[in-house]
Amino acid sequence: MKLIEALKKLKDLARKAEDIRTLVKDNCARSSIETDRYENQGEKVAGWIQSHSDILKEISRLRVAIQRTNLATEVSIELGGKTVTKTIAEWILRRRELAALELRMWHGMTDRGLTEGFVKGPSGEPVELKIIRHYSPDTRDRMKDELQTEPGVIDSRLEVVNAITDLME
Repeated sequence: MKLIEALKKLKDLARKAEDIRTLVKDNCARSSIETDRYENQGEKVAGWIQSHSDILKEISRLRVAIQRTNLATEVSIELGGKTVTKTIAEWILRRRELAALELRMWHGMTDRGLTEGFVKGPSGEPVELKIIRHYSPDTRDRMKDELQTEPGVIDSRLEVVNAITDLME
């Protein structure tokens, strides 16, 4: 089974489990004046409970297999003109959280509202005010651009990887 198949199967199993929970909730009890909706309704409910348990076991098995695969499979992605190799798990973390945090840091790198020009100094004489940057605006702009496109690049590469990588059972 490929990773993408396991991911799609997880979604299907989650939907089935939700359907079973609804069936159990709606049919686990009735009033004395109602009739059973199903023949042998008690057995039916017990069967649904067992099916739900089996589905949860399969979800657990698949998630662990996906995690195992994600931790063991290395993927190379070209970012900013460099090829970077990480495990799928590391790329997922980078995509979900770390790239956005790094982008926030670069967005915070500004002139802080400072303006250049002449101001009155302590003695009342005009003093030239200059901004002293402890960063390169060119590097900042390049990094912001790269980090804004990075999640899409990671998504595209992982879609391909998920389609070709065998699940580690």
